[in-house]
Amino acid sequence: MSIKTKMLTTAVSFGLVAGMASAEEITIATVNNADMITMQELAPAWEEATGNSINWVVLEENVLRQRTTQDIATNGGSFDIMFIGAYETPIWGANGWLTSLNDFADDADYDLDDVFQLVRNGLSANGNLYALPLYSETSFTFYRTDVFEAAGVEMPQEQITYTEFAELAAAVHDPDNGMYGTCQRGKAGWGENMAFVGTVANAYGARWFDENWVPQLDSPEWNAAVTYYVDLMLNSGPPGASANGHNENRALFKDGKCATWVDATSAAGDVRNPATSTVADVTEFVKAPMQATDKGTGWFWSWALAIPASTTKADTAKDFLKWATSKEYFETVGESKGWVAVPSGTRQSVEEDARRIEAAPFAPAVVDAILSVDPADATLLPTPYTGVQFVAIPEFQGIGNYVGQQVAAALAGQSTVEDALANSQKFALREMTKAGYLK
Repeated sequence: MSIKTKMLTTAVSFGLVAGMASAEEITIATVNNADMITMQELAPAWEEATGNSINWVVLEENVLRQRTTQDIATNGGSFDIMFIGAYETPIWGANGWLTSLNDFADDADYDLDDVFQLVRNGLSANGNLYALPLYSETSFTFYRTDVFEAAGVEMPQEQITYTEFAELAAAVHDPDNGMYGTCQRGKAGWGENMAFVGTVANAYGARWFDENWVPQLDSPEWNAAVTYYVDLMLNSGPPGASANGHNENRALFKDGKCATWVDATSAAGDVRNPATSTVADVTEFVKAPMQATDKGTGWFWSWALAIPASTTKADTAKDFLKWATSKEYFETVGESKGWVAVPSGTRQSVEEDARRIEAAPFAPAVVDAILSVDPADATLLPTPYTGVQFVAIPEFQGIGNYVGQQVAAALAGQSTVEDALANSQKFALREMTKAGYLK
């Protein structure tokens, strides 16, 4: 059976052809990440089987967040499906902005219990499920075994400190020959540079807010973390790092330009795929570094598909969600793109599949790393919030973006670390006072 025939058969098996009598076009807002590009390539099978069609709106990560937030908050109705994450989903769901997906729990074919509970919990609010995950992730360290060997250094397999990480990055930094010691996110945004910087801050013992919601961005711990980050990138990073986000660094690493990279476990399949990466055979992984603590040093995230409450095409949208996040869809990806490329960290049956483990022997370690994350206990000192690289309150998006801009300015040499954090503290104090957290 050909891949196309199998995809059509899978779509038909969900009973989707019944929708052909009243075909609809649905609009999907999505990020330009590798797993979603694959979904676009495979989606014509669903369209052909159902008679429905898809209008894809593919956006860079920061732009996607801006567009979907604006649309959902104003009940704009521009999208029938949104690709959102573990930050937005519970907040928007609790606000009544998303369609409940509780009925998937009663669908034996879909098997919602196969989705890891940590992931389901992260996409729920008040006991209601509001998004279905495509992939989930934590962060860990990618490193080039060949580059380390040539430099005569070894990457310890136990969790190292960020101080040790900087020493290793410096030892393998060789810009004259096109090799940078490390590539880390520099592009401003709460989900871009602050995803990495936030976990570095956690490692240094920092927290966004104290127990009374007073911002802590001018603390010695934040200063130490951001100073470390800026020094690391200036000493061992590529030029123009403040313009590089996840996708840019992923491309640099896959093209053989970076010796180390601390980023999403979901990128492992792409980096280790010979069809898409020049360093597939010489890349290994260890835990993200720690420093004063190992709490919150690996983030937690899920990219998931949600249906805005404003859509008039909820049934068709659910039909697509069922196809695009099903066991059968994951198998189709495995057979068409290779099992190393299957979206990771979401379904237990997929991660335990012998074909997956053979193609991606690192997969069990990724799952263990994801399931070890505790968003309710991610900082050295106590806090009133949950979240690892984000704070699960509506105000965080604005605060995180502003801090990201300040940190990017410090990295670009347009500001000092002290000024960046002082500005961030003032902004956060103002926003938290305005929102009623502070008197």
